[in-house]
Order: sequence, then structure tokens, then C-alpha cells
Amino acid sequence: MSDLTLIRTDSDNPDFRKLVALLDQDLAVRDGSDHAFYAQFNKVDAIKEVIVAYQNNTPVGCGAIKPFSATEAEVKRMFVHPDYRNKGIAAKIVTALENWATEIGFSATVLETGKKQPEAIALYQKIGYRITPNYGQYIGVDNSVCMSKLLNANL
Repeated sequence: MSDLTLIRTDSDNPDFRKLVALLDQDLAVRDGSDHAFYAQFNKVDAIKEVIVAYQNNTPVGCGAIKPFSATEAEVKRMFVHPDYRNKGIAAKIVTALENWATEIGFSATVLETGKKQPEAIALYQKIGYRITPNYGQYIGVDNSVCMSKLLNANL
């Protein structure tokens, strides 16, 4: 794939904000009446670790991590524009986020996705995530799928 660039930024990045707006539109359709419940956990204010992917200078995907526990970072706001899917961009974003998490001292990542996002579940499983019991606010939420991955910290 030509000219894919991943940049490290934060949640104030305007391209990240635009991509997240598209993500929220997509999730509103997928989640239907459940969207308001999930939206409350997906605020993007003050996220310090954000990756934005650019294809030939066009913002095409994003993801973020934020501290979840002393040893775990939570992967948040993963999105690839529909026109750029199935090109390996999401996996590259997740790998970049995992590397960043390792650099800042985390030994694992956790994430939540939904049963109505089967392509996301398949991607995460392909790159080494395993399904875990639902955590935190997702306990008892039937549509939620929680996953985790131990990171290979080269300490």
C-alpha cells in the first residue's frame, strides 16, 4: 500500500475528530437504540495517545489508547474509513498503539467491541486478542465483547 503514514497525536487533532464523528455515525446505525449507552463511554476529550493513519495525506483511520489499570491500556475509538477497509490499516493502527502502550509501561491491552461489529472481532482475534469476561461498565451488557492481549514488552 502506497504512502500509508501513521502519526502520533492527541485527541485535539482535527483529523482524529473528523474520523471519530464518522465512527459515531456508523455506531449509531449498528447499535440502534443502544447507542446512547455506549456513547457515554466514548468521549474523546483529553486522550493523550492517538494514532491517525494517512493514505497519500488523506486521513483514513484512527485509534487511541488510554490508561485502564496500572498495567493495562484500553484501545479506544478504532475506525477505518469504509473506502479504505480491508487493506490492513486497522491492524497497523492497533500494532502502533500496542507499541506505544509498551513504551509507556503497559504490559497488556484491553478493549470492548460489539457483537454487531463482526469484522472488528475477527480482526482483533487475528492479531492475537482473546475474548475475556466483560469488564467495568460492560459487565452484563449482552452486545459487548471484551478482549485482551498481553504485550511483548522488550524490557
